[in-house]
Amino acid sequence: MHVSKCCNQLRQQVQRINVALATMKISLGMPCRAASLSRTLRPEEIMEAIKSELGVGTIKELRSRFTGGCINRAKAYNTDKYGDIFVKFNDNEKAQEMFDGEFAALQALLDTNTIRVPKPIKVFSINNDCCLAMEFIDMHGPSDSEKLGTSIAKLHLHNKSLIEASKRSESTIGSTDKQPKPIEKFGFDILTYSGYCPLINEWSDNWVEFYSQNRLKKVIEIVVEKSGDRDLLSLWPKLERKIPEYFKNCDIYPCLLHGDLWSGNYSFTKDGPVVFDPASFYGHSEYEFGILTMFGGFDKAFHTAYHKMIPQTTGFTQRVLLYQLFHHLNHWNHFGARYKQGALNLMQKLS
Repeated sequence: MHVSKCCNQLRQQVQRINVALATMKISLGMPCRAASLSRTLRPEEIMEAIKSELGVGTIKELRSRFTGGCINRAKAYNTDKYGDIFVKFNDNEKAQEMFDGEFAALQALLDTNTIRVPKPIKVFSINNDCCLAMEFIDMHGPSDSEKLGTSIAKLHLHNKSLIEASKRSESTIGSTDKQPKPIEKFGFDILTYSGYCPLINEWSDNWVEFYSQNRLKKVIEIVVEKSGDRDLLSLWPKLERKIPEYFKNCDIYPCLLHGDLWSGNYSFTKDGPVVFDPASFYGHSEYEFGILTMFGGFDKAFHTAYHKMIPQTTGFTQRVLLYQLFHHLNHWNHFGARYKQGALNLMQKLS
């Protein structure tokens, strides 16, 4: 979620979701509990709880100020077992689901060995708080946009290379190739989240249908449920019918996405780029450019390096606008009506 656009700390509840329901009803306007029990614990008590959960012998808080963004609190610690770790805290009723999704996303990204991400350690609870512990990474390296672009392209090509290797293996008699199995559908094993918005990741063979129904239609239902705005309902049917036209002659294969790649979710170490706070799933590589282009922060060197490996195809610009629409709607949902007109204008332009 685009943290720099958040005016006030977002403390909101999300109602229980059943992914089998046709309509998701999510309330994001209600304040969370005033303070979780772990906020009232002394720092020493919190560290003892973390020490017990992670099975470490020694733990010491790193005194620098750290942020978990708009919706989480965060601290960093030094431990004897894991070295420096970063811990997020959240007392929202959906925090367990959110952190389980982030853990799975980080692990999936890590397993590609294409770009550095914090290694996830454990999801656990301290009183009313759910916590996500991960590797702490010192992000004070020199910027290298070209390497970032190349690394994201490698991430997007990783599953394609597995698909191609699998096909070669199938055509070779007696092959004992031990390559990881490719993912041949769109989706993810569990829910992931964009801010407090759950991403419905049920597996699908059809990307156009997946994006139309599991992203755009779902977030429209959420916004309408929260705001009561009827303009969305009147605009949606026309756009829904037109969406397939944007994908004519477009070769789409499932690739692992970061899913929320705006300028606040990447940085650099002394060894190169690092990305974090993912909302991952397997989707169309161009989806990444929705949030990426919506707020900027990626220079020409990034785009040149990326498209050197994955060239733009016909219709790219219009499809990116279609992918931006999800994020305009999601920001309307999270941050209010100042995103309304932009979302409606984009829907009209695309319809």
